[in-house]
Amino acid sequence: MKDIKRWLPGTLISIALIAAILYFVDFGKMWDAIRTANYPILAGAAVLSFVWMFGRAKVWQTLLRDKPKYMDVLFAASEGYLLNAFLPFRLGEIGRAFLLSRKSGMQFGEIIPTIIIERVVDLAFSAALLLAALPFVVGAQGSERIGYIVGGVVVFGLVMMYVLARNNQWALDLFHKLSARWPSLQKFGGSFLESFFQGLGVLTDGWLFLRFLFWMTLDWAIALAAYYLIILAFFPQAQPVWTLFVLGAAAFGGAIPALPGGVGTVEGAVSAALVLFAKDQQSTALAAALTMRLYNYLNSGILGGIGLMREGQTLSGVYQQILNFRKVERH
Repeated sequence: MKDIKRWLPGTLISIALIAAILYFVDFGKMWDAIRTANYPILAGAAVLSFVWMFGRAKVWQTLLRDKPKYMDVLFAASEGYLLNAFLPFRLGEIGRAFLLSRKSGMQFGEIIPTIIIERVVDLAFSAALLLAALPFVVGAQGSERIGYIVGGVVVFGLVMMYVLARNNQWALDLFHKLSARWPSLQKFGGSFLESFFQGLGVLTDGWLFLRFLFWMTLDWAIALAAYYLIILAFFPQAQPVWTLFVLGAAAFGGAIPALPGGVGTVEGAVSAALVLFAKDQQSTALAAALTMRLYNYLNSGILGGIGLMREGQTLSGVYQQILNFRKVERH
């Protein structure tokens, strides 16, 4: 209840979108769409969803300058996505940084910036896909503003992080000067900022950043292929351009405040995007959206579950450890 101001807006948004879905969708038609879907194509998409997760681990390992072992990064990333599916406030992002810090010996503050950079660049790709698809989308006028706004915010964020990375000593000196009256804050904050700026250093290493962009682009290409196969399984007439708009919309839907896992917002965004192409097929669009949701649970559930079992952990146990860790960090 103490965090009601944080969780209530997202909860209301999810409930409103779920109510809208329940109102507009014919569940008999949705079940028929699921029953008659092309399952061989869906099987191919399932394989690609696991390939995507392996690729995402390589993206993150590159940002981490290859310091941790690949398998540790893979399981930590999978555990983080699994935690995001069930825990509020995207605690999975903190969770995967926390879990990897225990496995690799890296500082928590050094890992967090890599997750921020990864998410910021994800938004940049989402905006680019949305803008690339808009000329082919009927009835999406005005959507380009969202792409431009998000793109501008992303570029500004990257520039600011780059400036901080290049001038980290100045930023540290300024922090120590401003926090001189609070020794405990100065001690903890200075230590955290040193690790944080070390993590941001990837932005000042041109070759490393290019490698990161290469793996990120490849991973987004795999995601596009997987999403296209899912859409094709329900809409045989689907064109590749549908996937650009749907994947961009799904990414933005996942960024909106919502219940854990983006429940309601992702399904609403994907369904609405598909209906712009396939008129009056809301029920089939929701069937495709739910399949995409299932695949996300499938890869993170299996790989994240394996990772938790390897470490003798449970979701509730990790959640409690994260809460305890946050309390210690605050003090």
